[in-house]
Amino acid sequence: MLFASNNLNKVLEVENILNRKILSLKDLDFKINVLETGKTFNENAIIKAKEIYELTKIPTIAEDSGLEIPILNGFPGVKTNRFLGSNKTDSDRNQKILEMMQDKNDRTCYFTSCFAYYDGKNLETFTSSLKGTIAYEEHINMGFGFDSIFLYNNEYLSDMSISNKNKISPRTTSLKKLQDFLQKNIDLID
Repeated sequence: MLFASNNLNKVLEVENILNRKILSLKDLDFKINVLETGKTFNENAIIKAKEIYELTKIPTIAEDSGLEIPILNGFPGVKTNRFLGSNKTDSDRNQKILEMMQDKNDRTCYFTSCFAYYDGKNLETFTSSLKGTIAYEEHINMGFGFDSIFLYNNEYLSDMSISNKNKISPRTTSLKKLQDFLQKNIDLID
């Protein structure tokens, strides 16, 4: 099975959650960035899974995930990683979000993860969300993305150990749903 991602942090996180080595785009020496033109995480995950499968003919999983802030009408949503452009860092994006949230009392946010599985015939999606709050300042420690501004039970995701973060991560929940699907359909695995 192939994970359609160029993000090494995501690949390592998925391998850690599934407790198995996953073939990645880097392993195949693919330098492709699929255009994420969907309006939802679900649509983007499906677009990526189908496009990579068509190129490789290897059963493929793909993920789209991001931060949704209700007070900002769901922003940044599907544009979490690119709302400032492709040459910006996680910290640049986080600082912009903190600036936009400066005068907001309701700091509720959601980390949503959607995985799609496609093998040329079967298409399945698995989605989960984690509710938290946007911090008042960035706290860079471990993690990536918006971990340094996302608080869960008043703890930064960036301060959590990998094992503790994986216990609550919607990426974990979505992957466990995927894993259950694959185990029930054992003939689809590799």
